Amino acid sequence: MNAIKKLFKTFLLWELLKGLKLTGRFFWAPKVTIQYPEEQTPVSPRFRGLHALRRYPNGEERCIACKLCEAVCPALAITIEAEPRSDGSRRTTKYEIDLFKCIFCGFCEEACPVDAIVETRVLHYHFEKRGDQILTKAKLLALGDHYEAIIAVDKAVDAKYV
Repeated sequence: MNAIKKLFKTFLLWELLKGLKLTGRFFWAPKVTIQYPEEQTPVSPRFRGLHALRRYPNGEERCIACKLCEAVCPALAITIEAEPRSDGSRRTTKYEIDLFKCIFCGFCEEACPVDAIVETRVLHYHFEKRGDQILTKAKLLALGDHYEAIIAVDKAVDAKYV
């Protein structure tokens, strides 16, 4: 009986008919295409996009040059150099992220003990010249200052889910 059933399905192209049935079901359904530049899909608060360095409310940079983000980066995209300051604290003299190497995994953000490096929800950025893909300390701090309000909201949402 099983052999007859299998032969019957083979001659009727049963798998093809099942696929056409599925295609036909969605062929007449309303389309959900988004006209991208004019319309945009909502971005999750946990989306990992462009990096930024944060500051404390008094204006002091948060990074304490512990180099945990550099150590945990699987793509070796982060380069940090540090030296002690006159007051005895240690801060970075060079902090660079090569975005061509970065895989946006978020490990650097998770490893940071003082929430200095974050990945923002910014997904629209481009580079016009060679070398622009390397985010220096000054660029990262400027991005952090510019998007601090959004970063603070995202951190509050993240704290709710932890």
